[in-house]
Amino acid sequence: MKEKYFDLDPDNKTQLVKILQIIFGILCIAATLYYFFSGIISGASKITLLTALLFLLFFGIYQIMSGLGRTKKYFRLTHNSISFKQHSVLPVTDIQSDNIDKLELYPLSIKFFLKNSKKIKFRFGISYPEIIDPVKQEVIGFAEDHSIPWIEVPEEV
Repeated sequence: MKEKYFDLDPDNKTQLVKILQIIFGILCIAATLYYFFSGIISGASKITLLTALLFLLFFGIYQIMSGLGRTKKYFRLTHNSISFKQHSVLPVTDIQSDNIDKLELYPLSIKFFLKNSKKIKFRFGISYPEIIDPVKQEVIGFAEDHSIPWIEVPEEV
């Protein structure tokens, strides 16, 4: 089985948009530093200043990460593993085929039951429904190739 890659954010950004995101992120971080030092000198309310600066700092970091492509959400199947990134700021989840005990496929999610009694749930969301069926079909093929039992649950309660 060759690698299958599904982009969960089909909005492809142009190179100009990526560069603008990086520049905007750098400007946000620079503004954070400026207001941090000028706010300390002026003696403004510390909690209000800190809250605004933390928001501006994390927004700047997110913009830079997004411009560099680090926030891209995807679902990837390789010969031995399934890996996915379903949230833009959380790390990639990688599951080896040897560790999967069984699979449950729901209309908008897939639940992986691991051999160590741990459960991992992958949620599709409803933003791009056209990607759900192809991913599910590939997961079913992956499960059959590796003799992993799977069931399709009609509705999640």
